[in-house]
Amino acid sequence: MSTEPPKWYQSEDAQVPKKARKSARPSKLRKSITPGTILILLAGRFRGKRVVYLKNLQDNILLVSGPFKINGVPLRRVNARYVIATSTRLDISALDLEKFNGEYFAKEQGNNKKTKKSEKKFFGEGVEKKEIKAERIQDQKNVDKALINEIKKTPLLKQYLASSFSLKHGDKPHLMKF
Repeated sequence: MSTEPPKWYQSEDAQVPKKARKSARPSKLRKSITPGTILILLAGRFRGKRVVYLKNLQDNILLVSGPFKINGVPLRRVNARYVIATSTRLDISALDLEKFNGEYFAKEQGNNKKTKKSEKKFFGEGVEKKEIKAERIQDQKNVDKALINEIKKTPLLKQYLASSFSLKHGDKPHLMKF
């Protein structure tokens, strides 16, 4: 019984449908990250700074604050992948964090006109500085006031938050206990 080759072949391979995930699973927050935990930021403008975790905004996005008066980190959103949780905790039950959500941090829809690039803009001359709303400044002060009251209750915590985290030659982060 011999099988002969077909007389013609398809010019293109038949497409096989892709197997998709049945449902999108929301990512879970690490057990070590609870409201009031001191976190170390690993990426971004404030990398190496220690911050206080306030609440979870949406899918793995955390709301953190420095406090601004201590280490210069304002209220901001951070991805949970870019933080290390420490064992230090604060009691932040007195804070009212209802107003902080995705819409609070959304960019304003202004005039998105493309302007011609110029030499002055490149060197930052004559460019208007972005103004921070008075409401945001007041919100930062309110959060800072409550956090600083809690921080004062623990000795040396203020200095701990003000210091930066870095690794020196010979440090082994996988052996460190935070």
